[in-house]
Amino acid sequence: METIKLIINNKTLKEYEKYYFKQHPKAKKKPIENPYHPTINQWMIMKRPMMNALKQKWKDFICWFIDNQGYSNLRIEKCEMKFTTYYKTNRRHDIDNSTPKFILDGFSESGFIVDDDSNHITSLLLECYVDLDDPRTEIEVNFG
Repeated sequence: METIKLIINNKTLKEYEKYYFKQHPKAKKKPIENPYHPTINQWMIMKRPMMNALKQKWKDFICWFIDNQGYSNLRIEKCEMKFTTYYKTNRRHDIDNSTPKFILDGFSESGFIVDDDSNHITSLLLECYVDLDDPRTEIEVNFG
């Protein structure tokens, strides 16, 4: 069994911002606010166009991230994934609200995985913690 570990942290976001603002010189707002997926509570209350825009920003970011890691078109057939989210505050976080939908969509779009359906991702484990100094998302992908 092979394992790939991916880490999205503030350093990753800074690198992406350099790329993003070169592509979009008129843009003023950071494309991705935090190094972890928006919660369901955040995006489910959005109007459809705003939700689609957020989803597209994350998909673009994840495609860039996977390409930057050298994993584009890896096309993993079957895998198990573990998402460990380290939030930047001690505020209460419900584990089920941290579902990484947009990240998984980006994984599919980039070709990192074949698809994010249950035939290809056989297990999805979510863990949440707090790290005030280094908020991040760690993703372990076990396959092969």
